[in-house]
Amino acid sequence: MMTSKRANGLENEEITRYSRQLILPEIGVQGQLTLKKTSVLIVGAGGLGCPCAIYLAAAGLGKLGLVDYDDVELNNLHRQILHTEERVNVSKADSAAQSISQLNSLVTIETHRTQLNKDNAKDIIEKYEVIVDATDNVATRYLLNDACVLLKKPLVSGSALRFEGQLTVYSHEGGPCYRCLFPSPPPPDTVTNCSDGGVLGVVPGVIGTLQALEVMKIALKIGEPLVGRLLLFDALPCSFRTIKLRPRKDDCLVCGKAPKITQLIDYEEFCGAPACDKDAGVHLLEPHQRLSVQALQEILQRKERQRHLLIDVRSEIEMDICALPESLNVPMSKLENAESISMICAEIAHRQINPQQDLLPVYVVCRKGNDSQKAVKLLEGLLKDKNIDLKDIKGGLHAWTREVDSSFPIY
Repeated sequence: MMTSKRANGLENEEITRYSRQLILPEIGVQGQLTLKKTSVLIVGAGGLGCPCAIYLAAAGLGKLGLVDYDDVELNNLHRQILHTEERVNVSKADSAAQSISQLNSLVTIETHRTQLNKDNAKDIIEKYEVIVDATDNVATRYLLNDACVLLKKPLVSGSALRFEGQLTVYSHEGGPCYRCLFPSPPPPDTVTNCSDGGVLGVVPGVIGTLQALEVMKIALKIGEPLVGRLLLFDALPCSFRTIKLRPRKDDCLVCGKAPKITQLIDYEEFCGAPACDKDAGVHLLEPHQRLSVQALQEILQRKERQRHLLIDVRSEIEMDICALPESLNVPMSKLENAESISMICAEIAHRQINPQQDLLPVYVVCRKGNDSQKAVKLLEGLLKDKNIDLKDIKGGLHAWTREVDSSFPIY
């Protein structure tokens, strides 16, 4: 009786499932077994983490860890493709795990419904072989970088904003770490995330998919991982280019010859910003300089409406989405222009019968109540000779939707 020979360590289902990559000479049975034994931690189950996770699961990675403290929101769905309408308000880690299991039940999935910090990061990261940074904030980038250097784990780091994406591999094969390139964090007010700057959904899809590719190359020891090189993607011309990064620094604080960082630190304090992808509120004004949305509603609904000026500092594109009645659009980017100041002064003059005696309320609104505070600080100097009572609208249009008019669009 003839006996059939089967690939050692692979079940028939696995041979069939992964057959298209099994026949690649660079992978084969041994490569597939390597993938089966590989464990990967993806930090962030969002626009980058979703495509990365689903392609790694499809390829037969043995164990996937998913870290995300957040819940699914409707505005996630245009780019975070593992989540569904039915799973809005469900944990992102759990939602992603459910979608992955439906695609490949052979993959072991571990969910970590928590925010990484200096106290828990090493305990979670040390259980995995390759780490994927799929987050959207600077503090977590430094945290992951330092933890991966200290634990000797390769870090596949991606980012996406507007129409552009970036990808590289840190802490691997003698290449630089994130701190080698950026020893000091940028000022918090110079950092833009996709919530504020926007992103075309397919861009994190492209970068997240390429992150999965880099993970597989590292695990299989094939090709040339993006160590010491940065991949730049621009969606509009559909161009890819790779630039060489500076080499590893001997005096790097964490990966240098005499490192000074040997334990994880407080990264929120170091960066001056929260280790959180959610929008961070700024606090620039005193309470008396802020007006609640309820108070604004009362002003707008009065039969004998109080003379006032409402300035909306969002972009023209955002004004097309929604706007409060009788608001004057002066985009934040143009607020200091002479033309904009002249327009504001003209509107003030139009509303003041007696400029010396009439104190005119001027309110500034934006999407979430952050830019409006910055605008008030600017206008205090630019309009210092005007007899006005300058305030911002606390919480912005998001607060208006939450607390005044639920039918007002939120974006």
